[in-house]
Formats: sequence, C-alpha cells, structure tokens
Amino acid sequence: MIVKSEELSEQLRTIIKQLRSEGRNDLILRALGVPLLEELRIEAARGQLSRLLITRNWQFILLDYDHKEIDMQPVHKAVYLLFLAHPEGIVLKHLSDYRTELLRYYKATAHFMETEKIEESVNRLINPLDNAINEKCSRIKKIFSELMDEYSASYYIISSHTSKQVTGSSRTWFERLKIITLPRQLVMFE
Repeated sequence: MIVKSEELSEQLRTIIKQLRSEGRNDLILRALGVPLLEELRIEAARGQLSRLLITRNWQFILLDYDHKEIDMQPVHKAVYLLFLAHPEGIVLKHLSDYRTELLRYYKATAHFMETEKIEESVNRLINPLDNAINEKCSRIKKIFSELMDEYSASYYIISSHTSKQVTGSSRTWFERLKIITLPRQLVMFE
C-alpha cells in the first residue's frame, strides 16, 4: 500500500508530539540526526533570509530587507568577500595562505587608499599574533546584528565552526574554521 507524503507527515507529527509529551526529545534527535536537523534549520531560515547583492562598486545590499545597504569599511568588505569566496571555511592560523586574494579584495574595495597602507593592513590581518582579523569579524557581526534578528544574522556573520578531522592514527583532531553559513545561492554579484 502506498502512503501519501501528507499522511506520512501527519504520522510523523503525531509520533513527535507523543515523544515530546513523554519528555523524550533525545529519541527525536537520535531519529532525525544532526545533519538533517541542520538541513531543516537552513530550510526554515530560507524564508527569513535575504538575498545579498554585491554591486560593481562594492555596495552590499540586502534585497529582501527593503534594499538596505550594509555600511562597511573597505577592509571589512575585503574580509567578508574572502570568506564568501570560501564556503568551506578558513582556518585563521592559515590566513597567510590567502594573502594575495585578500589583498586583491581590499584593493578593489578601497579605490583611493594608498597601496602601502592596504598592504600594511593585510599584513596585520594575516598575522596570527595580531588580533586584527578577530576585530574585523566582530565588527561585521555587530553590523549584521543591528540589522536583523540573531538567528538570521548567524547566517551572514563570519562565525566559528569546529570540524572533526580523523587521521589514520588513533588521534582525533579538531579544525577550527571561520565560515559564513549563508547559502551561496542567496549571494549575487552584479
């Protein structure tokens, strides 16, 4: 017998309601699994997330928030563009590997700045002993947090993400990444 999707959905809703009434959210979580929960979270947020347009002259505009422009300094735009270009995330201690790319973004967004000042700023950003990159990420977070609710902002900010790396040995390593989780189909370049 073929059961329609709507009927399955109703059965699932009933089972979840029963498990919740018994205080067994642990069983619901185990049944769904974390990857599916993350997919569902993204799907739920999509209705609330705005498309992000990046214009030719480097304006960042939230199209579905009444074309609200995100007011960022060129250095913040450069950092943001770098992380947008790397949806897999970036390990901050390896940021020096992205120096050329970051420099290119900064030069593009800071039309009238002296190249020497741009290079000096980029060198500070990629220096693992300098806190400059964290300061820029914090400023970007503040900008988005002032424009939208915390849940929506979490997709636009450069946030920390820990990735489990298992090697051939008995050791488990954790890679700490910085990442923008905004689905890239919501990002448009003019």
